[in-house]
Amino acid sequence: MADRDTGPSPTGPRSARSPAATDLGQRPEGAVAMVEEAVAAGRVRLAYQPIMVAGSGRNPAFYEGLIRVLDRSGRVIPACDFIAEVEETALGRRIDAMALSYGLQALAERAQLRLSINLSVRTIGDPSWMAALDAGLAADPTVAERLILELTESSAITQPDEVGAFIARMQERGIAIAVDDFGAGYTSMRHLRDFRFDILKIDGALCGDAAANPDNRALIAAIVSIAAHFEMMTVAERVETAEDAEALARIGVDCLQGYLFARPTLLPEWRDCAIGRSA
Repeated sequence: MADRDTGPSPTGPRSARSPAATDLGQRPEGAVAMVEEAVAAGRVRLAYQPIMVAGSGRNPAFYEGLIRVLDRSGRVIPACDFIAEVEETALGRRIDAMALSYGLQALAERAQLRLSINLSVRTIGDPSWMAALDAGLAADPTVAERLILELTESSAITQPDEVGAFIARMQERGIAIAVDDFGAGYTSMRHLRDFRFDILKIDGALCGDAAANPDNRALIAAIVSIAAHFEMMTVAERVETAEDAEALARIGVDCLQGYLFARPTLLPEWRDCAIGRSA
């Protein structure tokens, strides 16, 4: 489980933590206690960010569901502000299961929606997560073909045999698998061949400077070529300018994700709401 927002932090550079994170660090109970309280109180939501078809203007191919918790005042806390403290704990498994449940519910409510949900490699085989998946597919089997599960590139190689078996099981059920942050330097070509992902999301560090950096364009073009060989869809992450979007489309990237198009929101346009709330 990790925060995979594409685009800069609304409060500063992507590497910087938000003011909410500073507040959490100053509280005696700390981030873990705050998240535990929010989970117990049901103050957990998904924020949705569209992934656009490259060159299409504003035509979403699918959405990514990003986990959020609300503090006591109702302020939205993104996962990057607490994930490091909870990812290794049972609480992290519970949050992954809740994210999946909320995502399956959204898919059941809207027949045309396609949605990706993140999970940690540590959650693979977790009984509560599997129970949430089984319950969602039993209630509406059609959601399987519209569900995408995202694993980060770095986490996928920590347990390659287990991850490979998990991918095969999910694909047998009609669920697509994406690898997030590809190009960050972790996955070898052998792993890419063996895992057989359905979607390859190219790391934003490469895509965010595509128009101005010919070296990045060359690397992205190589990744797109490899993905095409393995019949994988490509998504460029952290697209922030029209110039980068145009450059990525010319290279042949299939889809684009980033703040150029939309920030994650708790109330996307396909909900019964006139105005979205950024998160």
